[in-house]
Amino acid sequence: MNIFDFKVEKTNGNIVSLENYKEKVLLVVNTASKCTFTPQFEDLQKLYLSYKEAGLEILGFPCNQFAGQEPGTNEEASSFCQLNYGVTFPIFSKVNVNGENEAPLFQFLKAAAPFRGFDESNISEKLLKMMISEKNPEFLLGDSIKWNFTKFLIDQEGNVIKRFEPSDEPASFAKEIEKLLQ
Repeated sequence: MNIFDFKVEKTNGNIVSLENYKEKVLLVVNTASKCTFTPQFEDLQKLYLSYKEAGLEILGFPCNQFAGQEPGTNEEASSFCQLNYGVTFPIFSKVNVNGENEAPLFQFLKAAAPFRGFDESNISEKLLKMMISEKNPEFLLGDSIKWNFTKFLIDQEGNVIKRFEPSDEPASFAKEIEKLLQ
């Protein structure tokens, strides 16, 4: 099984097979418009513009599971990204990434790329862990997505290569994307 076995919903309700992205390097991201990490949209868009022609696709999946940071409709989430950050990569329908109603895609991604643990020497991760402990302690367990802007890097064959946590800035893993695109 790989990522191409999944189907996802576009904001207009149409179902799309991820098989359409075969032979592309993918970065799958759970997003939110009212999150501390929301400015990462700007850097994600820069990555997209830099590597799109070489075969990178970024797929955004809005999620409202973390402190209600994506409260609007699918269309509002998508237009927010376009209007505020100039996002041109696809934004899909809102999903749950943890729990009983989690999207099968994210269940697969979490199993393929487990949580690496918090880097307590990184102040952002230390603060994030404290916030999760307070607001969503259940997300501290296991390989659950810890917060918005968790990113998964997938190769052209649909294999999950690596998981990047919310505190991992998109520019910090550009070299890993370049390596896959070669």
